[in-house]
Parts: sequence; structure tokens; C-alpha cells
Amino acid sequence: MQTLFIIKTGSTFASLSRQFGDFDSWIRTALGPVSFPVITVDAEKTEVLPAAEDCCGVIITGSHAMVTDALSWSRILEAWIPSLLQAKIPLLGICYGHQLLARAAGGEAGFHPRGPETGTVMLTRLPESKGDPLLGSLPPSFPVHATHAQTVLKLPDNAIRLAFSDHEANHAFRIPPCAWGVQFHPEYTEAIMQAYILEEKLRGERNESTTDTLLKNVVATPQASELLQTFARIVQKFSYIPGDHD
Repeated sequence: MQTLFIIKTGSTFASLSRQFGDFDSWIRTALGPVSFPVITVDAEKTEVLPAAEDCCGVIITGSHAMVTDALSWSRILEAWIPSLLQAKIPLLGICYGHQLLARAAGGEAGFHPRGPETGTVMLTRLPESKGDPLLGSLPPSFPVHATHAQTVLKLPDNAIRLAFSDHEANHAFRIPPCAWGVQFHPEYTEAIMQAYILEEKLRGERNESTTDTLLKNVVATPQASELLQTFARIVQKFSYIPGDHD
């Protein structure tokens, strides 16, 4: 039976993992009940990724690594992504996965020229997102949780830009027919976002005043959270048949 694979590209901070679990468990929870198997593959620990024909869908997680580090496991993963695009497997890249998808399809990723974006931010959908299977039913503007230093500097030529924030121009895009990248984290809860902000303060990445402001601005992001359930429905609808998704 075909499987939805969560490709895990790293782990959260140990303090968060003890309290909340890890990236893949957050995604699995946010997906809700599904009718197909869901299996996590740790990209850092394997050189063998699933064959496209064994996938009904793929989700690539975030990471504390940087795409530009071009680590060996990341290069293997980047080289694998085009096989999914060619086979038209529903694919969702989150944060690191978003950037890696863009690069694998001919775009560019690197450090954001304006620095990191952290906390709950407002996303605005572009007119091009109207009718998009993943984002098209969402409000014109909605809150999301984000934390990233790198970004998609240049989208692939065939990508459709879907949403942006005041800080980040390329918060969401689609490569037709069924591959999406989102810079934000639909799997984060309010508690996880707050814990990230506090952990980054402990690591000296921001001062107390900025931390307090970020914490006060954390709100629920129900529309963003719905994206993973919407993606699960897309996976169910596509149920991969070669050449059937033109």
C-alpha cells in the first residue's frame, strides 16, 4: 500500500522534544485521521529514500540545519525531489523543506537579507492563490508561526507565488500540479511557538524586551494548522496513478 512519508530533516531543541515531541510527531498530529499509512524517514540517518511509486505523498520537515550547508544527507534529499515532481506525487516542504524544494527545482535559497523572522506573523494571499488546492480556501490574510534565518531568494521558473508577509516575500509557492513550499510552520501550536522564542532567548539570540514583544504577539493559527489536513485530503484525492495528474 502506498504511504505518506514524513522526511525528517533534523530535530527540535532537546528541551522542546522532552515536552512536545519532535517535528514529525507535530506533523502527524496536525494531519489528523488519515486512511493511508504514515511513516517517518530520518534523512540524516539513511541514504535510501522511498521510490516515487511507493509514495502517495511526501512532507519534508523543517530543520535547524541550513540549506546552504549542503550536508551530504541534504544533497541526497535534494537530488531525490525531482523524481517526486516528475511523478506528480503530492509534496509539501515546510521551512527547510520549502527552501530545499525551491533549490531542487531550480530556484535559490540563502540567508534572508533582512535577517531572521520569528514569531506569529500575518500572511497575505496573492491573487494567484485563488483556486489553489492548498491555500485557495483560506482568508485573504491570516496568522502563521514562523522561525527562519534562510529563505527562498529566487523561486523556480515554473513556481507560482502564493503568499507573503511584511518580512518574507516567498512564504508560500506551488510547483504545478501538486508540490508546495511553505516557509511558515503549520504544525506549530501556540505553546511550541512560545517555547521556541524562549529557547532562542536562552541561547542569546535576542534580548528580553524583544522576547516579551514576540511572546505577547503569539496567537492561535487555526487557518495555518488546517493546511496539513487539507494536504492529507489532496493526497487522498491524487492516490498516485502514473500520468494521471496533468
